[in-house]
Amino acid sequence: MSGDAHKTAEGLAYLSGFGNEHASEAVPGALPEGRNSPQRAPLGLYAEQLSGSAFTEPRAHNRRSWLYRIRPSAAHPRFTRVDNGAIRTAPFTESVPDPNRLRWDPLPDPAPGTDWLAGLWTLGGNGDATQRSGMAVHLYHANSPMRDRVFSDADGELLIVPEHGGLLLRTEFGLLAAGPGEVALIPRGVRFRVELLDESARGYVCENYGAPFQLPDLGPIGANGLANARDFRAPVASYEDDDRPVEVVNKFCGNLWTATYDHSPLDVVAWHGNHVPYVYDLRRFNVIGTISYDHPDPSIFTVLTSPSDTPGLAGVDFVVFAPRWLVGEDTFRPPYFHRNVMSEYMGLVEGAYDAKTAGKGGFVPGGGSLHNMMSAHGPDRETFDRASAAELKPQRVDDGLAFMFETRWPVTLAPQAAAAEHLQRGYDEVWRGLERHFRS
Repeated sequence: MSGDAHKTAEGLAYLSGFGNEHASEAVPGALPEGRNSPQRAPLGLYAEQLSGSAFTEPRAHNRRSWLYRIRPSAAHPRFTRVDNGAIRTAPFTESVPDPNRLRWDPLPDPAPGTDWLAGLWTLGGNGDATQRSGMAVHLYHANSPMRDRVFSDADGELLIVPEHGGLLLRTEFGLLAAGPGEVALIPRGVRFRVELLDESARGYVCENYGAPFQLPDLGPIGANGLANARDFRAPVASYEDDDRPVEVVNKFCGNLWTATYDHSPLDVVAWHGNHVPYVYDLRRFNVIGTISYDHPDPSIFTVLTSPSDTPGLAGVDFVVFAPRWLVGEDTFRPPYFHRNVMSEYMGLVEGAYDAKTAGKGGFVPGGGSLHNMMSAHGPDRETFDRASAAELKPQRVDDGLAFMFETRWPVTLAPQAAAAEHLQRGYDEVWRGLERHFRS
């Protein structure tokens, strides 16, 4: 834990709005006026474009930012391979997709001196990172800041969901702070370093190989609701002018590559564009739900979506079950029993989830469950019995914060997840004892 990191995090300022054309400069006059790449960029800086989409994609989908930096990104030595640690990448070919319902306890404590990158642990995923399709589920557990090294992911963008302990993210665009109840989104290719705001940090990561996350269309909901664009916060420009050795780790086509720069690559003095990192407070999610009867489909809780080539079918959705009121009449209020063409990985940030039993051996913060496509799931027996007999008065659900990575393809486990000691071997037992009540 660093007092300096805490002080820095508390004093951060942000820009507001998801997908906006933001502009920021740490030094007045660093942004050129009227053009992106003048013959001589202001203040002796180098102009560089970072493209998160193809040049020719429609304007509404195009992601790019112009960076004005002390040294261009091209000024670096050769990258060499390093060990991937516990990070795995699609295609996942070392095991077969498993139709069984699976659940894990939280990751075990890391060894002393484990930073965020070293503490990344892959559960599984789908698609093919080299084809820019699919996703991966990772978890992390760290007890040390990333010192003298930064990380970037050429394979996809990273949605970081802290569960325990806060993070200070130093990116090329500036600084973000994210703690439990918030999420941070790091675009493809953006370099960043993770520092800790507490003694240790634990959480989840969705690595999205496909189309960048966007806000879902609202359809009949109208113009407002779910995650409001104004609540996403982008960093203001902040740079490091530091001539010391810095290790740069690049994830490329599933492998880690490293090069030692003679300067910090987080040296962007000014920038403008829409390919930027964000932080979002999940407690600001405007929950939409029934005010008559029946439990709505969980798609109504979508925060961000990565669209596919099929309208309405997401490569991956990020869904949050935020505090809300339940008022449905003659309604079984927890999520109903169902089988789904989508695959669902669910995690818990705090408290308890209204369809699962908490406590030891149950669904606990830092743990997670996987229900692959068409696997039957729903409330466990204890929850079913309680909800079936509950008095249907207005009920406030505010004692937990759960989320889901929902994806169009089955999630194939990495072997380390299939054999993990913290895999709950008796998960199926939570549905044992659901009795026959049929009366002809």
